[in-house]
Amino acid sequence: MRTNITFALAALAAVSLASAPARAEEEHRELGPHVHGHGTLNVALENERVEMELVVPGMDIVGFEHAAKTDAQKAVLEKARRELEKPLTLFKLPASAGCSLANAKIAIEAEQHHDDEHDAHDEHAGHNQFHVTYALNCTKPANLTSIDFIYFNTFAGAHDLTVNVVTAKAQSSYEVSRDEPSLDLAGMM
Repeated sequence: MRTNITFALAALAAVSLASAPARAEEEHRELGPHVHGHGTLNVALENERVEMELVVPGMDIVGFEHAAKTDAQKAVLEKARRELEKPLTLFKLPASAGCSLANAKIAIEAEQHHDDEHDAHDEHAGHNQFHVTYALNCTKPANLTSIDFIYFNTFAGAHDLTVNVVTAKAQSSYEVSRDEPSLDLAGMM
């Protein structure tokens, strides 16, 4: 099952990238490898299992992108980890879906750069990003008709997310934001 979900998310990402206009590629080069305030949430549903993958710049979550150095930064990082361990408080699903957390994994990864000009600037070196994966069990997955993003209230640096959703019925990509923090999934499940 995990292989199918992973394959579906990879396929959705490939389709999204292949269909992006050339202008987006030009903007990506101008903006660098990521944009502060913007992350990606991948959601895949298979049977009663929901897998979620959140990838966001460290700046969005903790307000800095380098390794935590001071006691204050370490405390902020630890608080963020505790918040990220509770996906059902960050991404509110309908109670009628009966979802519970099966697993949460939080990793802080150094972002890989392939732009020599970008790497030459020390102030941009060492960008870290959060890579968080969740596995949820839902007793009534057909009731997964929406997601409310409390995430934006929890993390002040987060402004929008691209949300890719894959189910047996459909696959779609959406944009949610601090200004519009709800996603209607009616018909997707």
